[in-house]
Amino acid sequence: DFATPRAILTGHDYEITCATICAELGLVISGSKEGPCLIHSMNGDLLRTLEGPVTLGGPENCLRPKLIQASREGHCVIYYENGLFCVFSVNGRLQATMETDDKIK
Repeated sequence: DFATPRAILTGHDYEITCATICAELGLVISGSKEGPCLIHSMNGDLLRTLEGPVTLGGPENCLRPKLIQASREGHCVIYYENGLFCVFSVNGRLQATMETDDKIK
């Protein structure tokens, strides 16, 4: 028996660095090396693009997501390579940000 994909998710121009699945909401959220995070439905439809905020250092500070986690309530937490945490709603609205000097793994 050969496994076949349920859906093929498209939209990133670079390699995927992090991803999460929220089965309760039927969402797949992924981040790529040089681009925004994308929210797809389990069927493969692109629903939203999550853009990090523009900070004093320029937009390049938010281009490298490292970790993503989604909650059942529809919140998505993204940790970027530069130490920035962002919380988004499932609708793509940026709700909060926090910077840290700690190395998160």
